[in-house]
Amino acid sequence: MSNATVQLLNADILLVALAVAIYVAGAFVGARDLWNYLAAGGLLMAMALVGGGHIPPVHAGPVAVDPLASYVRWFALAAGLLFVGLTARPQASRVTPEFTGSLLLAVAGLMLTAAAADLVLLFVGLELVSIPTYVVLYLGRRDAANQEATAKYFFLSILASALLLYGFSFLYGTAGSTDLGVIRAKLAVPGATAAGLGSLARLAMILVFAGLGFKLTAVPMQFYAPDVYQGTSQPNAAILSVIPKAAGLVALVRIVVLAMPQLEPYAWRVALVLSVLTMTFGSVMGLWQDNLRRLMAYSSIAQAGYMLLGLAVALAGGEAAGGWDSIGAVLFYLSVYALATIGTFAVLVYLGRPGRQIDAVEELAGLGRTRPWAALAMAVFMFSLTGIPPVAGFWGKVVIFGSALTVHAAPGQSAALSPWFITAAVIGMLSSAIAAAYYLRIAAVMYFRTPLATPRAEGGAAAGLVAVTCAALVLAIGLYGRPLLERSMDAGRASWTVDSRTPAANPSAGGTASFQRSAAGSQ
Repeated sequence: MSNATVQLLNADILLVALAVAIYVAGAFVGARDLWNYLAAGGLLMAMALVGGGHIPPVHAGPVAVDPLASYVRWFALAAGLLFVGLTARPQASRVTPEFTGSLLLAVAGLMLTAAAADLVLLFVGLELVSIPTYVVLYLGRRDAANQEATAKYFFLSILASALLLYGFSFLYGTAGSTDLGVIRAKLAVPGATAAGLGSLARLAMILVFAGLGFKLTAVPMQFYAPDVYQGTSQPNAAILSVIPKAAGLVALVRIVVLAMPQLEPYAWRVALVLSVLTMTFGSVMGLWQDNLRRLMAYSSIAQAGYMLLGLAVALAGGEAAGGWDSIGAVLFYLSVYALATIGTFAVLVYLGRPGRQIDAVEELAGLGRTRPWAALAMAVFMFSLTGIPPVAGFWGKVVIFGSALTVHAAPGQSAALSPWFITAAVIGMLSSAIAAAYYLRIAAVMYFRTPLATPRAEGGAAAGLVAVTCAALVLAIGLYGRPLLERSMDAGRASWTVDSRTPAANPSAGGTASFQRSAAGSQ
């Protein structure tokens, strides 16, 4: 690994080193609050190292740091700070140094996945998300339900990793390299997919969708989510809702959208079918749920379907007629979804107490009278997940459905794409309307039901602060979301520039080539 590569990964290395230090020192020092402060400080230092503003694409070895990577790395660090606050509970909690260290490793894994320009490094980043997640799940609770949830996630995640790795082997077979730029160059050669490589590439694409669909909780790889969410703790369910999903999403963008040209006619159909199935399944199945974490699991499934719709648009054309970049729309939607979801679990953590979680929807009855600010924050999050103006989730659905309704066909694609995407957008709107029933049911229980009891609210002031912060951001983005929307669109349009040793015109020759996805999605 060169010095340039190390410099690009200095923030990731800092988090990994800090996590190792917390693991080791935690065996000898029992001050739990210390690890939370160290983790928060390390995340802030990593933010300083990542930097801000418009960063020109930089490629060194297996690492490519571009606007897309910078956006996701900032997203990971901000989510990590919120999770540290979410888990900074009283001394009686089961949050340990191992938990805090594993959380930092998962954040570092998401950052590494975002910057990976090589299949090997990409797989390492995804596993750096998965393995700490196993530890976090096990440490959340120590009852039989948690052990069952951990075992289910562990074995099914291994299966998903095996499918993904099998798909990577076919990608390697098509190009003879693990470098995503070389793979892109090989598949971009006219007639490459017809010269015996098409079958391998299509099989690789299906396996990649299957492996990463597990992290996204996309149908048919979603079946573990309700049981695992219900069996684990509130902070763990929040982590599962955000970090693995973001890692799977950015990996799909890197591999399928940006590194597999000439497969768009197949890829957008797969993504569109998965999107329709996922958002419909999540919205409908959530109607019968009384357990809050199980309900949020189906919410997470439905939200993944909306993001897959944006990916399908990217594969079909890339940019809507209104100037919205589809990858940018997905990034914006991911951000507002994460804020609402983390905020929801932060409210539930705050209302609970060590050894006793808020589990059922009925336990929120009358919260508007007993804990009015907590009820207000929860209502804001439910409105955002529903897509009701003026909160941030409304604009998230506007850019996702808007891009689907006005999609352009990329050069070489069929012009008759509009009916398919209009149909998918209509199905998405209907799914949102169905899901509104269980989101608004929570708000109705809080404001129109007689209180059963006043929640003890012993989850810690830090969890309450996270809830307030998320609610304020959801409202602020809803009222003035232009800065975040513009940053998301910029990251999508300048999604990937990578220097490869192999020029596209002659894969067997040496030299340097640059591949960049243009704003219109053409090559």
